[in-house]
Amino acid sequence: MSNLQDRVAIVTGGGRGIGGATARRLAAAGARVYVADKDGAAAAENAARILDAGGSAVAAAVDVSEHDQYAAMVENAAAQWGRLDIIVNNAYGRHEPDGSALTVTDSAFDYGLTIMAKTILWSARYGVPHLRAHGHGSIVNIASVHGFLYAPGSLVYETGKAAVIAMTKQMAIDLGPLGVRVNAICPGHIVTERQAEHWQKNPSHHKMLEQNYPLRHTGTPDDIAHAINFLSTDEARFITGHIMVVDGGMTVQLQENFGNHMGHFMRAHPDTQLPPQQLDF
Repeated sequence: MSNLQDRVAIVTGGGRGIGGATARRLAAAGARVYVADKDGAAAAENAARILDAGGSAVAAAVDVSEHDQYAAMVENAAAQWGRLDIIVNNAYGRHEPDGSALTVTDSAFDYGLTIMAKTILWSARYGVPHLRAHGHGSIVNIASVHGFLYAPGSLVYETGKAAVIAMTKQMAIDLGPLGVRVNAICPGHIVTERQAEHWQKNPSHHKMLEQNYPLRHTGTPDDIAHAINFLSTDEARFITGHIMVVDGGMTVQLQENFGNHMGHFMRAHPDTQLPPQQLDF
C-alpha cells in the first residue's frame, strides 16, 4: 500500500515547477490530488499526466490571492472526495516588480504578502475543519532560503518568505492539539521548466551558479516534491513546526571559505560568466 493511499491533497501552483512535481509525487504515493493553479491549462495538463500514470487528480483554475477563490478551493476539494488531509501552499506570483523599501509600491507589497502569507492563514481557517477529521492533517508551506538570507532589491519576497517561516512555527503550536501538523520547506535554487529554458541559453551562468552549492549542483522540482511527500506521510507523524532546508548545503557554508572557493574557480575558469544578481528560488 502506498503511504498516502486514499488521502486527499490540495497543491496550489500545481501546474508546473515545484507544485507540478509535488502533485505528481503525492499522486504516485496514492493521494487523490486537487491540482490548483491560476493557469487553468497548466493545471489540466498536469492532472492529465497524473491520470495517464494511473493516479487520481482533478484540475481547477484558482487564483489563491483571492480570498473567496481560496475558500471555495478548499470546500471543492473536500467535496470532490469526501475528505481533505493535506494542503501544500506553494503558489507564488507577482504582478509588479519587487524593490527596496524606497522603491516598492504598496500594491506590490500587499499582493506579495497576500499570496505568500495570507494564503497560509486561509489554509488553516478553511482547511482545519476538514484536516482534523481523521487525526493526521498536514499543511506544508513553501518558504525559501530567502527567509534566512536576504538579497538586495527584494523586500517583498524576503519579507514574505520570512513570514512563511514564522507562521509555520506559530501555527504548529496552535494546530498541533487539533491533530494538524504544519511544516515548511526552504528550497535553494530549483531549476523549474522556466529556469531550465534560461540556463539552456546561458550554460556558463548556470555553471557559475552551481558553485554556490557544496554539492556543486542546483536542485530539481522532484527534490522538493520528495521532501513534501515525506512531511505529508505518517512517517513524519512526530514532526511539526519544522523548517526543512533543501538547498544543497548552500546556507551552511562559511562565507569566507565560499569566497575563497569562488576566487579559485574564476581563476580556473576565466570564461565563465556571472549569473544575474536577482534569481527567483
